[in-house]
Amino acid sequence: MKRISSVVLATAVLCVAMAPSVRAQGSLRYGFNVGLLKPMSTYNDLDKMGWIAGAGATYWLPGNIGVRVEGSYSQTSHKDVLGSPVPGSTKIAGGMASVVYALMPASAPARVFITAGLGLYNVKSDTSITKVGFGGGAGVALKLGPSSMRLVLASRYTSISTAGKSTGFLPITVGLTFGQ
Repeated sequence: MKRISSVVLATAVLCVAMAPSVRAQGSLRYGFNVGLLKPMSTYNDLDKMGWIAGAGATYWLPGNIGVRVEGSYSQTSHKDVLGSPVPGSTKIAGGMASVVYALMPASAPARVFITAGLGLYNVKSDTSITKVGFGGGAGVALKLGPSSMRLVLASRYTSISTAGKSTGFLPITVGLTFGQ
């Protein structure tokens, strides 16, 4: 848990520290999100639905293309076997760098976007392993009044290669972003 807290804190500090210099060339949005995590494929055979939380920043180039960096932490509980509870949980901590493409301009009240990226994740259940993962998804960012705050609803399938199989999951998140 300390490693996860450190990753999320470092991501947030980096976003705030970079904001003034990056803003001069494009626009920077940063924020946080929380949501549900649905295990997929073989991960779904072992674990129940869980939760996920994260923080990140998107640097928008002039136009509709952005680069996103984010960190996340999630936890799911093991499923019962033959009606008996199985103690323990699966914890996933990591970060991903993504390319984001918005289908509407930043001035639109609702901005639909798609994203694809590559990251590094630590999966901890009975053992701990750190592997590369990739993901792709979509979302919508809704302007909240005259402020620069946006409500973001998003989902991105993520797959992590672990021990000859993949740990796949689908987070469904809601979050807030700030910035220009």
